[in-house]
Amino acid sequence: MTTPITTSELAKKVVNHEKTLILDVRNTDEFDNWKIEGGNVEVINEPYFNLLDGIDPVAEKLDKDQAVIVVCAKGGSSQMVAELLEEEGGFTNTYNLEGGMKAWSEHLEPVKIGNLKDGGSLYQFVRLGKGCLSYMVESDGEAAIIDTNRMIDIYEAFAKEKGVQIKHLIDTHLHADHISGGRALADKVGGTYHLPPKDATELIYDFKGLEERNDIVVGNTKVKVQPIYSPGHTIGSTSLIIDDEYLLTGDILFVKSIGRPDLAGKAEDWVGDLRNSLYKRYKELSEDLIVLPAHYSFAEELGKGGSVFARLGDLYQRNEGLQVDDEDVFRKMVTENLPPQPNAYQEIRETNMGKITPEDEKQREMEIGPNRCAVHG
Repeated sequence: MTTPITTSELAKKVVNHEKTLILDVRNTDEFDNWKIEGGNVEVINEPYFNLLDGIDPVAEKLDKDQAVIVVCAKGGSSQMVAELLEEEGGFTNTYNLEGGMKAWSEHLEPVKIGNLKDGGSLYQFVRLGKGCLSYMVESDGEAAIIDTNRMIDIYEAFAKEKGVQIKHLIDTHLHADHISGGRALADKVGGTYHLPPKDATELIYDFKGLEERNDIVVGNTKVKVQPIYSPGHTIGSTSLIIDDEYLLTGDILFVKSIGRPDLAGKAEDWVGDLRNSLYKRYKELSEDLIVLPAHYSFAEELGKGGSVFARLGDLYQRNEGLQVDDEDVFRKMVTENLPPQPNAYQEIRETNMGKITPEDEKQREMEIGPNRCAVHG
């Protein structure tokens, strides 16, 4: 009998860099667009329909005794293929990913980043199937969540486990690649929802402005969440300095890339802001700040335990997006030859504005696919 494996169990393997073999039986075009990745993950793609007459197409590619995790869109076809491997091929160590890529897209893996100076902790939630990164700051029984994903129950359960009450929900900008859960969670727990005012001109619900010189206190004045205006990905993009040690950069700066300025159709207008934020505003900050972005694009960005971070000074030495001295070359890099835009990004923006309220299943479909908020030099 094929053994099921949960997204949580698979996530632990990925973040701990365990050697993992995946047989993805989705159509090749779906696989090429988006797949499970990790530093020690090997993925073989063989569409399900190629295996209906037998497992010959994959039999020679796989060792019968090695663990094989079979994956499809929702977990049905992969179950059948896993059983075929056992019944026809004599495979002894097959697993079926429960819920398939649909479930993988929604899994959040919490990783502790560090302790805060006056007590409390900072956690990063890694959405391995989407490349989204969100954060929880907890101190003295209170918590703030930054760049909340749509799956708000996970944050609620984590806060309950830690014995803290969620007081603040903060979005560093109006997201275009995933649906924010910030407003929904704020409504549910009675917290305050924060968003940069310049990104909120079309919002149809209440919020509190995320602005410079308007610090957010979490706990008994122990942790200050200090906003730094840093436009470029959006006109309102605002970074956060936490505990004078961590710099949450939203979608402005990533570990191996920089943010794209075109997702609101304003690339030519915003490229100057992007350059100013990266090449001047951030340059004024301490090089020892630990950069914590809202996304990652490459499996190699996952560090020990699955965390994604880097020292700001180190990024100025090795991130190609921060080493383009010529302004015209920089402008061309971030406005031309960009990767495809995120799936349904206009609908996602409108959902995050409150203009439309898609059904849950529609929201899942809108988010399918990889993170595409970055410019890769």
